[in-house]
Amino acid sequence: MKFSHSADARARSAWLAGAAAAVLAGAVAQPGAAAAAPSPEASLPATPPAPPVVAPPAPDDGLAGGGFYLEADELTQDNTTHRYTATGNVEARYNGRTLRARSLEYDSNTGVVTARGDVQILNPDGTAEFSDAVTLDKDMSAGVALGFSTRLQGGVKIAAASATRHSEDVTELRDAIYTPCAVCADGGRKEPTWSIRASQVVEDKKRQLVTYHHAVVQVLGVGVLYLPVLWTADPSAERKSGFLTPYATYSQKRGVSYAQSWYQVISPSQDITITPQINTTVNPFLTVDWRRRFYSGSVDVRAGYTYERDFDSHGNKFGSLTSRSYILAKGAFDIDQHWRWGFTAERASEPLIFDKYDVSNVFVERGLYAADDRRLVSQLYVTRQDPLSYFSAAAISVQGLRQDDINSTFPLIAPVIEARWELPQALLGGRLRVDGSAVVLDRNRSPTDPLQEGVDSRRATVQANWRGAFTFANGLRVEPFLQARADVYSVANLPAPYASTATIGRGLVTGGADISYPLIKQAGDVTWILEPLAQIALSPNNKLDPRIPNEDSQVWELDETNLFQVNRSPGYDLYESGQRFTVGGRATAFWTNGRSASVMLGRSFRANSDPALPANTSLDTQSSDYVLGAEVTPVRGVHLFSRWRLGADNGAIHRLEAGGDFTTTRVSGYIRYLEEVQAPTGGAFKGLDFRGDLWATKHWGLSLYGIRNFDTDQWLRRDIGVVYRDDCVRVEVIYRSDETTNGTLGPSKSVVLRLTLATLGNSGYRP
Repeated sequence: MKFSHSADARARSAWLAGAAAAVLAGAVAQPGAAAAAPSPEASLPATPPAPPVVAPPAPDDGLAGGGFYLEADELTQDNTTHRYTATGNVEARYNGRTLRARSLEYDSNTGVVTARGDVQILNPDGTAEFSDAVTLDKDMSAGVALGFSTRLQGGVKIAAASATRHSEDVTELRDAIYTPCAVCADGGRKEPTWSIRASQVVEDKKRQLVTYHHAVVQVLGVGVLYLPVLWTADPSAERKSGFLTPYATYSQKRGVSYAQSWYQVISPSQDITITPQINTTVNPFLTVDWRRRFYSGSVDVRAGYTYERDFDSHGNKFGSLTSRSYILAKGAFDIDQHWRWGFTAERASEPLIFDKYDVSNVFVERGLYAADDRRLVSQLYVTRQDPLSYFSAAAISVQGLRQDDINSTFPLIAPVIEARWELPQALLGGRLRVDGSAVVLDRNRSPTDPLQEGVDSRRATVQANWRGAFTFANGLRVEPFLQARADVYSVANLPAPYASTATIGRGLVTGGADISYPLIKQAGDVTWILEPLAQIALSPNNKLDPRIPNEDSQVWELDETNLFQVNRSPGYDLYESGQRFTVGGRATAFWTNGRSASVMLGRSFRANSDPALPANTSLDTQSSDYVLGAEVTPVRGVHLFSRWRLGADNGAIHRLEAGGDFTTTRVSGYIRYLEEVQAPTGGAFKGLDFRGDLWATKHWGLSLYGIRNFDTDQWLRRDIGVVYRDDCVRVEVIYRSDETTNGTLGPSKSVVLRLTLATLGNSGYRP
């Protein structure tokens, strides 16, 4: 027998609305899924909090206007008791939800609704609840489910002997178990990888809290931890205070270390993470990460503190007790749609504090400018950007943490200004862009001789660039260019034999053209592109003034990425002049299945040598080294590359960089090899570094990381770990050997335990 809601049957089926709506709207009061506090990396909502996310519309079930539908084998009505009963393959639909049961009973006197026998409730968002029987009161605010279980989003599953809904906000489970792991009923693992079993679970939606009483954390069904009370965030809470996943290590320098983070929500737009690191051989270390979002931007301040003596890599203490701390802060704010300002504050009380306490995510880009590895940058900046122009101004202070760094030799940079403007319309068939730059450097001590006073410098630069593009009927492509540049320097405290102060002006005009002739051919499933390349650049032979300090062009490499640039210098203090001719070629192949390969070979020639250019680039001579670059994607998920610089006379390797990135079912990670006869920082170098996960089976694998210096025949760092993973857990036990010597820290060994539990915290967070 089938009933459907219609205008002429409204009175006959009035009880149906109460029964279907009560069960479908009330019985889906989902008990709490245990969800830990969000990761500190999660973003904060703006102030005021954004409106709640609107749930997706219920799937169209053909019931317009909030109608409902009930189908059953038999429908009975008892006028004496005012009870209505649907039995046999009962299915009710209302507001996108579907209820299935063996029987459904509605008491019109009390409004109580009871569904019995393999009760299933399917919700529009894909979640589902199962029970043996469900009973709800007339207000749909209280009820009981027996033999209850539910499947929530993300694969979370909860089962309980009974579920009692005391009110709109409070639901109680008895003899409950929670797990996000897969559980196979037939032919597979019946016990989840991990679960939480509790005698009582109470979900308080108003407080957005789930409390477990007499909780036992189980691994493969075996209890490993008992807690009288355990609480986690309600699944409906976007952000909720609670513990994050702990981090445990053993090392020679700190002994056993245990870091446990507590995440505290202060307001809808503000939170704080507090992480005490407890060590067995040295005093505790406290890390605090405070974040706040405003209407126009956000602030993130991370700081660490301890009160301890100095110690070496074996935990031997020396020196006096003192405060040791660091701060890593950033902020960025929109002024309007074009203007933005921000800051970073990075300082440490000692160079080795991050190494001693294994502080992660230190040397990363936080603001407009980023420093080299093991350098901290504090800056205040403002930017403006629109489609045709860009402007930035900043003040920068740098702290060096390397063993040979002397901070008095680092300049105070205030200000550094960069600007760019592009003409909105074409000029003579090409694009015109004007660039400007200015910087003031105040240096206390000379970086070459810290006993001498440093050279202060001020520079202002303006440069105009015009470039056109013309393609002829035969496919020949010519891109003429013209560059005009002027610099003014003001320097002070110059060493002898120069005068102490000087004002220096210089200018350069460069003209030329880039020429290419791409040839394209389709052969089966392969597209071939052969492209001869050439560039001619003509400018006067300008001798660089030795009074101008080279501050921004010390690290300079020549490879296929900059071979055809007009000025291959990375900064302003050095530039190329004279007459140059660069020639090369590029071949590329694309397959229809996503594979690709390309190779490029080129070389540059000069009319006259220029000893002012770095020798390691080979651009100081009349003919440069051969530059070769190649990359290939042989299969999906594998990318290989190689860059070579070969001697012009004998083809000897002057620089070689090769590596690959892998993202496949069995392998993920990267590998890099670097060989330099003369590195930009001086001396030769041969080194290898790699990181990856190798999976022998679906669940078991190895985690590898290594850095090797072939010149010293030494492994600087080696990590090897055993990894287990499945759909709800990842466990890594890593053995780490560090052979570097940095100040008081020498070679050391440690063991790291990393644990990720699905829905419970984030292993990526480190204090």
